[in-house]
Amino acid sequence: MYEAKMQLTDEQLSILAGGKGDVMAKMMETVVRFGDIFGARRLIPVTHRQGHLVTSFGIGLLKPLFSTMDKLIEAGVVAEGGFTVDPRPLDYGNVRCSFLEKLVFNKILYSRQDMYEKQLAKVGLKDSNAFSCACYLDEVGNIPSKGDVLSWAESSAVVYANSVLGARCNRNSGMLDLFGSILGLVPDFGLVTDEGRMASWKVYVKTTKKPEAQVLGSAIGMKVMEDVPYVYGLDAFLGTTLDDGVKAYLKDFGAATASNGAVGLYHIDGLTPEAVEQGEGLIRKDAKVYVIDDAELERVYESYPVMWKKGKTRPEMVFIGCPHLSFSQLKAWTGNIVSALQAAGRSKVALDVVLTSAPDVVARFEKDPDHARLVATGARLASICPLMYTNNPLTKKHAIATNSNKLRTYSAARYYVDSDILDIICGREV
Repeated sequence: MYEAKMQLTDEQLSILAGGKGDVMAKMMETVVRFGDIFGARRLIPVTHRQGHLVTSFGIGLLKPLFSTMDKLIEAGVVAEGGFTVDPRPLDYGNVRCSFLEKLVFNKILYSRQDMYEKQLAKVGLKDSNAFSCACYLDEVGNIPSKGDVLSWAESSAVVYANSVLGARCNRNSGMLDLFGSILGLVPDFGLVTDEGRMASWKVYVKTTKKPEAQVLGSAIGMKVMEDVPYVYGLDAFLGTTLDDGVKAYLKDFGAATASNGAVGLYHIDGLTPEAVEQGEGLIRKDAKVYVIDDAELERVYESYPVMWKKGKTRPEMVFIGCPHLSFSQLKAWTGNIVSALQAAGRSKVALDVVLTSAPDVVARFEKDPDHARLVATGARLASICPLMYTNNPLTKKHAIATNSNKLRTYSAARYYVDSDILDIICGREV
């Protein structure tokens, strides 16, 4: 039996010793070893038992993952609180693929997708619609309360839960998220502790207008990396109420801090829960300072490399929604696309345009009058993960434009601010 460095209860030691079977023992050992690496003193209960898994894709090479899932199923192990999972990788009905691209997706990349989804269902997947990186949206319903301890993975979901909801979760990896949800225990270190939630950066936003969420998040992520920033000045543009629009802004902002850096928690002065309650008491005495003005955001924006295949200067398709769009964002983008096309004297988009959102959000939107307006433009609505689409060596060759800094970071897609995305959709040069 593994000799833990942390202090374990008698019940936890019993599980580690095999008291609930070999499978539970191996899961416990994995979680304890993880905590020991980071100096955790103990394990603490997961108080929001609905988990979120990052691994949603049945890549054929992930044989150890599928084998582990089989062992869980054979042992009758289930995540009692259920879980949501990141988006599916494919949607041929709404994201165009050539015959060869489909062949690579089906036979090479995601050849085990159907089998893997059946495995997920057997160990606790909430339902067949529970595929979204934005599991905390109202329609999806995986919403922890302030102070809840989680066992989630997916960097954009973790940073949102920590920051906007005031829950507590470390940046876990795939399978650790599931093990913690099944055991109902996670190691006590990092962002689940009071000390770990203290800010070591003071960030002052001094721009002349509301900054693009994705560029601001990118700038902060690249500067502070895995540290916790306390951000001043955003209240001038966002106000002090966490309404739908502000939550959507912070969703995209946080995703950029997490993907362009490794931020798992941020505090926004006067706005996010802990900042409202504790204010500058959250800031370490030796905190560093980062000032962001218009010039700094422009510098960051201009630093993004263009990874398109040589000779490609114009986009072939557009992805909007990474992380998945909220219902209010779908309505806002519909209005903006329709208005931009009308101003340009067009009725249809100039290239493939795909907006992505959670299945339950899409289902709600399909009942809204704006759905018909969006479809009439030729834009498409899907629930896939755009990152998974770009894993294909054939789709990598497409010149993809996006307003997602996360997609830009993990693929060859090129980032554009929202106004430029609208110009591209209308066929204008940018």
